Amino acid sequence: MTENPTDRASNEPTEVPAGALAAGETMRIDTWLWATRHVKSRSQATSAARAGHVKINGESVKAAQKVRVGDEVRLRVEGFDRVLIVRKLLAKRLGYPFAKLCYEDLSEPRPRLGVAFAQRERGSGRPTKKERRDMEKFRGINSDFSADFQW
Repeated sequence: MTENPTDRASNEPTEVPAGALAAGETMRIDTWLWATRHVKSRSQATSAARAGHVKINGESVKAAQKVRVGDEVRLRVEGFDRVLIVRKLLAKRLGYPFAKLCYEDLSEPRPRLGVAFAQRERGSGRPTKKERRDMEKFRGINSDFSADFQW
């Protein structure tokens, strides 16, 4: 029997494989951030910790700092804080469906910034020379060819 593609969302994992979980009650924060797919590599996690972008329970930490289940981890990414509660200690890097079972994300959604841009009606053809100059003026592009040269 073949699987229906619409059933995949309902087939998300509910438990992390036991071999992927950390053996002890603590683990390094850089390893946890890498394993839960918040950074692409452990070296990026180490660099983020060195730069002060990682906090555990409100305190800046080094990469070797131990994290426990229940700790609040704040990770600054692109100017925004991700607030994560540690639910499981994942030692191996698994797929995203498994990784998201190991933390609770309490971050506020990022604001969407709308940028105004000139838009023409579909099917209206190529812009005329005047319309093109108006669009370039709106974008702040100097289209006056003679202004670029010193005669």
